[in-house]
Amino acid sequence: MSTKRTPRRSARRVLAGALLFVLVLVAACTPTPPPPPIPPDGFVALEPWLERQRDYLRHGTDQLDRRSPESILAALARSSTDDSFRLDADEFTPDDLAEKFARVDGHVDTSDFDLMRLWLLWHAHGDRLAPETRAALEQRIIGFRYWYTDPLPAGVIDHKWFWSENHRLISHTLEYLAGSSLPDQRFAISGETGRTHADRGRDRLTAWLDEKARWGFSEWHSDVYYPENVQALLLLSEYAEPALADRARALLDVLFLDFAQNQVEGNFGVTHGRSYMKDKSRAADQNTRDIIHFLFDTNPDGYAPWVDFGTLLLATSTTYRLPAVIAAIATDPTTALTAQRMGVALDPTEPVTARPTPPPGTSFDDPEALAFWWDRGAMTAWQVVPLSMAAIREHELWRGDLFAPVAPLLRQPGTSSVMGAQHVAYALGCQINAGLLSEVTTVTWRSQGAMLSSAQDYRPGCLGRQYHAWQATLGADAVVFTTHPTTTGGATWADDDLYWNGSASMPRTGQVGSVAINLYTPKFAAGGAANPDANYLPFTHAFFPTQHFDEVRQVGAWTLGRKGDGYVALWSHRPTRWAPVAPNPAGLTERYDLLAEGGAHNVWITEVGTAERWGSFRAFVDAVTEAEVEVIDFGIGADRVPRGFAVRYESPGEGVLAYSSDGPLLDDDAVVNQQAPGRISGPWASVGQGQPLWHIRHGADGFLVDLSTGRRTAG
Repeated sequence: MSTKRTPRRSARRVLAGALLFVLVLVAACTPTPPPPPIPPDGFVALEPWLERQRDYLRHGTDQLDRRSPESILAALARSSTDDSFRLDADEFTPDDLAEKFARVDGHVDTSDFDLMRLWLLWHAHGDRLAPETRAALEQRIIGFRYWYTDPLPAGVIDHKWFWSENHRLISHTLEYLAGSSLPDQRFAISGETGRTHADRGRDRLTAWLDEKARWGFSEWHSDVYYPENVQALLLLSEYAEPALADRARALLDVLFLDFAQNQVEGNFGVTHGRSYMKDKSRAADQNTRDIIHFLFDTNPDGYAPWVDFGTLLLATSTTYRLPAVIAAIATDPTTALTAQRMGVALDPTEPVTARPTPPPGTSFDDPEALAFWWDRGAMTAWQVVPLSMAAIREHELWRGDLFAPVAPLLRQPGTSSVMGAQHVAYALGCQINAGLLSEVTTVTWRSQGAMLSSAQDYRPGCLGRQYHAWQATLGADAVVFTTHPTTTGGATWADDDLYWNGSASMPRTGQVGSVAINLYTPKFAAGGAANPDANYLPFTHAFFPTQHFDEVRQVGAWTLGRKGDGYVALWSHRPTRWAPVAPNPAGLTERYDLLAEGGAHNVWITEVGTAERWGSFRAFVDAVTEAEVEVIDFGIGADRVPRGFAVRYESPGEGVLAYSSDGPLLDDDAVVNQQAPGRISGPWASVGQGQPLWHIRHGADGFLVDLSTGRRTAG
């Protein structure tokens, strides 16, 4: 056991000077003009909204890419409403879409994304297309395999992943829309009529919407997959029957509220249930970029130089308009703390029992519950293993690329039986459930110029391949976060590059306001060459892109940065050094990879601040670096597994915080409840767990959203 204490100096001596600076600054400032009044119906004003739609269509038609369905859709949409923009729709041929057709015909993963575009092209513009092009589109709609229980034609291997949250929604949306559009047609895979498919899709969509109203989103705050949900919901808003369309619009409001309260300069820079380095490294590459900019006009770099499908659907929608209070929240400069609880509680490390008790309203026995659990990445949780094994065998899912690694386990002694597989799944519960999306509480502190967000005490010590535990965001590109890497990569930032994506072991995270303490303590020993999937490197590191900050300083164990009026401070228990700059997709040419070597277990502390709160950056630097930090390291056990830490930090902004690897989070000796009290708690909305009625507030204005009925109204 070792103890590390930073020398204590006068941690708060600069606060009086900072306060004086703020008072003088406030007195000198001209009052900000009030925002325009909210229209009586509660939505943003119609004409500016329509102009925003026209502006995006102009942006999306700067040039035509004949191989891109999004580009074709933008051109056709604009030519339908803008007399100055002429287009001959007959010029598009099946050859232009050959690549997308091949993906659909090959049943490849994410071909459901492609079919959304193809269905819309056929449905909205088919009467203008050449007959052979329309026929080719209809052929793909009729020939698509919409669900994994549909018959599998001889010789066909379906590689699609049907079950994640966004794929479930898309699959059911497509089946419903395709069936509704072609009610009397016989579909090639099932042999059933479109009307039957529409009924089945409607039922499954209703169940999905009910789940999200009750539990929130599985892929919480995902900057990659929220946009896929937006796309499907906008299609339903525009083309579904009223009951479904109303509920789709209501859920869009909740998604857009999430964007509004969790963004800085267009960067959806919060903790994510699923994300990749490409997205979380900067706003320019986030899949949410254009949607957020369309809704709130907050990205200083504007739209991406391509057509984004979700934004295009917003720009062509005749049925959805954003509630004005949500638009106001996106640019509200006041300090806000928002906590959200999403997902279903499931612990794959609790002891195996013969009949585990499922959460209320769920089942571990009903085959129909498989999609519910796989939506949450729970296929290898021992409680769900019986359902998973039965489905994999019955539907020959092991033939596809995504389940191919499972095939040997179905024949291997020890894992071929359900009981054996359950006990193996329990023994490896922290390693093999790398995609499990169980219940999570997220906390986001946001003020003018800075935001700090984290997932509270979420699966600490366990492998998470796409989790993003925490992030400090000071601008579109000025972000800071830490990970525990599993590879020595880092140059490609590919989805499977685990140097930056996910974390070999998740930290135990506790956040109080503008401070987060992250304790990295793996719960399993590094696997080495014998078990590369559970292997990890003997260091943690931080992403701190220095070229995107106006100032970066290092004082003792602290690395501090300023971007505009936002400040961030990062402390490491282990000594740090900058890694050499490696080639990277974001074009970073200055230092960005801050290594903390010497072991996989480490403590990182983050505090963010603003000029409004602290005055000068120097005042912030002095206050933070003079604060006392005490860490007790309990060492490594004989099993080569770290035993954890105890930490005490005298935060100049939030008080005396204490946290340990197995104790409560304390704020001035008071226990902090790390579970959100309900679905959401914050200045703009407070909703109980499982309650469908959302009252979104901003100042004196309010807007009601009922997720169970789809009612949306000012009030």
